[in-house]
Amino acid sequence: MPASTLPTAKTHRGKERPPFERVALLLQGGGALGAYQGGVYQALAEAGLHPDWVAGISIGAINSALIAGNPPETRVDRLRSFWEGITTAPFRMLHAGWTEPRGDLAHTMLNQMRAFTTLVGGAPGFFTPRTVPPYLSPKGSVEATSFYDVSPLRATLERLVDFDRINAGAMRFSVGAVNVRSGNFAYFDTTTHHIRPEHVMASGALPPGFPAVEIEGEQYWDGGLVSNTPLDWVLENFPRKDTLAFQVDLWSAAGEFPRDLTEIELRQKDIRFSSRTRAATGHFKTAQRLRRAAAKLLRDMTPAQRATAEAKLVAHEADEKVYNIIQLIYRAKIYEGSSKDYEFSRATMEEHWQSGYNDAVRTLRHPEVLQRPESSDGVFTFDLKYQGRA
Repeated sequence: MPASTLPTAKTHRGKERPPFERVALLLQGGGALGAYQGGVYQALAEAGLHPDWVAGISIGAINSALIAGNPPETRVDRLRSFWEGITTAPFRMLHAGWTEPRGDLAHTMLNQMRAFTTLVGGAPGFFTPRTVPPYLSPKGSVEATSFYDVSPLRATLERLVDFDRINAGAMRFSVGAVNVRSGNFAYFDTTTHHIRPEHVMASGALPPGFPAVEIEGEQYWDGGLVSNTPLDWVLENFPRKDTLAFQVDLWSAAGEFPRDLTEIELRQKDIRFSSRTRAATGHFKTAQRLRRAAAKLLRDMTPAQRATAEAKLVAHEADEKVYNIIQLIYRAKIYEGSSKDYEFSRATMEEHWQSGYNDAVRTLRHPEVLQRPESSDGVFTFDLKYQGRA
């Protein structure tokens, strides 16, 4: 679609909408690191960039529900309410900002202690440890298959998220989970499902910490076990549309070679959950180049050639859509360690939130982020830190 024919509706701040048919927000899983996504969304909202489609995995699914399940003017407040609520810990001395140490070693030790308090005490409004350990519970019971009770999360979602609003469909909403029996990935999407709290909870049901969630007779675990990003689901979905996609990742695939066992544990965790976003983006870029080439070839064919079965098969995949894929990837501080995804302290939450906000603000200073790509493959990717921009 030529840029001149795209919608020019104003955003709520009076700015013109970017020249794309769809604005998508893609939120990766990462537990406590998810506050970074809250900061990113705050910056996008302040810029008047509200998504038409929000998709998430695990903690990204929860953040997605908080965004899609509230009107634009209250979304940031609801995100803040959730993150402030789950980081209000009983061990205040360890979690208060005034205890921040000096030096990476001291900070690492404090973060580890904070993470330990989460392991033994849970996170309010999110999950609580079971009173009876799993190995003392009846085999096959929910208590025997998980360390934590997540019923507080259901109550929190019901309080902060308007599921009627999500199901009304003004903003498309998708969350991914894994079917425990088949091992297959599944998306719960407002175009195919009536979304309820259990769909969001299933996307974040990471074993053995959290129990599987039953939906329509099937049991589901955290989507991050198969793919920790909804990138493919959004970009490959039919019908394809010109898309401005903000891909917000909480794990960095790129990193330094580890120097000790602690760093090895951290590095393998980053690799496992990063979902190799850049590689997936590269594959998509190649595929889109082929689709655009196919569209050009089809235009040059005679009507008789286009009527062949082979041409019709190619035509199903051919298109000339364009995509801006804006990558915002959290880079953990050296002192955070491998427990960074379950270190639910208020001070660290604020660090993550501010980091996401700052990264998004700096990214939006580059005008090419919101402009239609001019490359022959129709795909533009941008990563502020990877490209050395500021």
